[in-house]
Amino acid sequence: MGTRGGGLYVGRRAAAVGAALLLALLVALLALAALYGRCRQKAATQPLSPRAPGPAAPPPPAPAASSVRRLPRHLLPLHYDLELWPRVRPGQAGPFAFTGQVNITVRCLQDTDAAVLHSAGLRSRGAAAVRGPLSEPGAAVEVAGLRQEEAGEVAVLELRGRLRAGRRYVLQLGFQGRLEEDLDGLFLTRYTDRGQSSMLIASQMEPTYARRVYPCFDEPAMKATFNIRIIHDPSYVALSNMPAIDVCEVKDENGSLWTVTTFNTSLKMSTYLNAFVICDFDYITRTERGNEIRIWARKEAIKNGYVDYALNITGPIFSFLEDILNVSYPLPKTDLVALPDFGAGGMENWGLMIFQEASLMNLPSDEFTSRKAMIALIVSHELGHQWFGNLVTMNWWNDLWLNEGLASYFEYLGATFVEPKLSLDKIFYAHVLQPVLREDSEIARSLSESEDKIKGSFSLMSLFDNITYSKGASITWMLSGFLTEKLFIRALTSYLKEFSFSNANQDDLWTHIQMVVDAQDEVQLPAPVKQIMDSWTCQNGFPVLTLNLTSGTIRQEQFFNKNNRKSTDSYNNTWIIPISWMRNGSSQPLTWLDKSSKMFPEMRVSESDYDWILLNVNLSGYYRVNYDQLNLKRLARLLENDPKAIPAVSRFQLIDDVFALTDFGYVPIETALELTKYLAREDELFIWNVVLLNLIPENLESTLKNHEVYPLLKKYLLKRMLPIYHYYAGFIRQNADALEDDYFAQVYLEKLLATACWLGLQDCLDLSSELYAKWRDNPEYKIPFLIRRTVCCYGVAVGSDKEWNFAWEMYNHTDSVEEDEDILLYAMSCAKESWLLYR
Repeated sequence: MGTRGGGLYVGRRAAAVGAALLLALLVALLALAALYGRCRQKAATQPLSPRAPGPAAPPPPAPAASSVRRLPRHLLPLHYDLELWPRVRPGQAGPFAFTGQVNITVRCLQDTDAAVLHSAGLRSRGAAAVRGPLSEPGAAVEVAGLRQEEAGEVAVLELRGRLRAGRRYVLQLGFQGRLEEDLDGLFLTRYTDRGQSSMLIASQMEPTYARRVYPCFDEPAMKATFNIRIIHDPSYVALSNMPAIDVCEVKDENGSLWTVTTFNTSLKMSTYLNAFVICDFDYITRTERGNEIRIWARKEAIKNGYVDYALNITGPIFSFLEDILNVSYPLPKTDLVALPDFGAGGMENWGLMIFQEASLMNLPSDEFTSRKAMIALIVSHELGHQWFGNLVTMNWWNDLWLNEGLASYFEYLGATFVEPKLSLDKIFYAHVLQPVLREDSEIARSLSESEDKIKGSFSLMSLFDNITYSKGASITWMLSGFLTEKLFIRALTSYLKEFSFSNANQDDLWTHIQMVVDAQDEVQLPAPVKQIMDSWTCQNGFPVLTLNLTSGTIRQEQFFNKNNRKSTDSYNNTWIIPISWMRNGSSQPLTWLDKSSKMFPEMRVSESDYDWILLNVNLSGYYRVNYDQLNLKRLARLLENDPKAIPAVSRFQLIDDVFALTDFGYVPIETALELTKYLAREDELFIWNVVLLNLIPENLESTLKNHEVYPLLKKYLLKRMLPIYHYYAGFIRQNADALEDDYFAQVYLEKLLATACWLGLQDCLDLSSELYAKWRDNPEYKIPFLIRRTVCCYGVAVGSDKEWNFAWEMYNHTDSVEEDEDILLYAMSCAKESWLLYR
């Protein structure tokens, strides 16, 4: 191929043939566009099939109680003395219960004749009492009665006297409750270890489950210190937020022996961070800067080294966060517990983090980066919470993103610190920013809600979604970008030090950022920090920028689905938008769009086909870009001639934006396909993945077979896939282990291979047959895990009943693990012969 301007000579006949081929391609492209557009519209009405889980997505939470009644502010808790006694012995069948006693020291802020605190599903045990005021030894306030209001999840201590403002009192309540296997509050779970059936007790308090364990002031801003004592069977070990300071024995009313574990006084913290684990686990340990780190798990898992990697990265991530934030971790110990059954990937309880064991474990022999990356991301997220959530907690759940969004941002910094082979920007955009942009355009809620909105009947668990996690992280990424990381971290340090062991709202964060901005003159903002950031956190959705290169005008509007718009819908939001941009490959100074439309003379282009503009370089802002046809044609031509002239993340963004614009009725499908013509020269697998997700979404795979578009798509896409397919097929045939450091190969290669086989690429079908036959000849052979599902499917699909029978035999093999069983079930469903499916 000749370079541009190199004087390449083309004869008349060759030119004519080339013109004919070009015309044929254009006709095919138009036909493909028309049919594909029709097919997408039809498929859009069908329910989406589930996609493979991504590491960034928070797990779907269990339903929470609907009531979020706020407590009166008459009493402020200062300290809890809490005793818990789960009445569980090994081997018992149940049902199980727990009893307890809590003494809560409170300060009275306003005279009252009733003490109102949270309690849900608990029964009182013994008589409640109120001691005090504590300045008068022996004084007490008589309790007239204890009333439970189940609907509001509160207990009301009705008093015959009054509690006086400025005085301190102690509320004394005994309680009992059922120990269920529901993974909320204090729960019991069963598991198998070394072939023996066992059970353990653990807790999950967030957001409002502490009230199911003991009567308390169960709101994040009502922080207090805790002295905790747990009575348990002697064969178990008890863990809580702080180190154990005493272990002794006690006999119950029947003379049976129990162990009493007493823990040191906690730091001032919210009730949702209380944690308890009572188990028969082993642990491994190391110390990092005086912080004793222990990882607890089933004895078999400890022995086999399944949590060694998690232990090896926990200390370095702690040190990384301490150093970058310049705020020390304040606890003397950190326990991480891997539960066989847990409702979330992880929970950040201060000093006692709890994880689903799959989130912490990998085989020591597994060198593949993807598995380690998943563990590093989850551990890093929960460690980030030790500062954002535990040390400084949001005032109320409406600002949950201050916990989850900031922790989600730092999870990627921490993970790439301990796994430097990961590309921070690529993995963040692929797993966080791109998915949440897709979701945010359909969700009618803002990142930060008003406190008034989250009152009465409201499911707090609905806030634990991708808007809170991923949009919060994406807005934080954008904020760090236009401030510079240096100023952003300086502001965070100031914020953390100001509100340590206390609570904050987002305005407090904006205030500390503004203080840092005002103290320097390198970064100039077009408006106060609060005004800029409220436009992103207090409005739902996000903007799309439309650029006219002839006039240099940029217009913003809320990104919405024009195909579904109703005449009553209103989309009048505007944002203060940082615009990073590039002209002809050269980065330009950051500029701002602070109104609905604005002219930028510096963005007008000449008539030269090689004069182009790129906005939102490297996806630094939380918005989409809609270019005019002139710039799109120039960008498409540039991609065909020199794709590396545009940064990889910006290529990813261009393709994702244009397909989203197509889906929502902004541009025709021809525009999107025009930007894919260069793909034969695209060697980034994470970009190919976003192409395939848009061109062949999973809900279309069955639909496309029934349309004329399939042969056109096959012709159009396969020839562009061949270079990257053959590149990776070479590794698979020769040495798949060489891909162990290629994160995106491990995550996305399966999709590429499955698409190539689905489109009928003979080499892909042959490769699947070869590897499947190799396994059938030698069951000890392992098909490379990153493509095992596709290889098994097409190995059966292009084979005979022998291949199907082998899959059935392996499925029934006693040593089959659940993951392999799922793959084999899927593979058997790929058989082309219907009689095999009905055997």
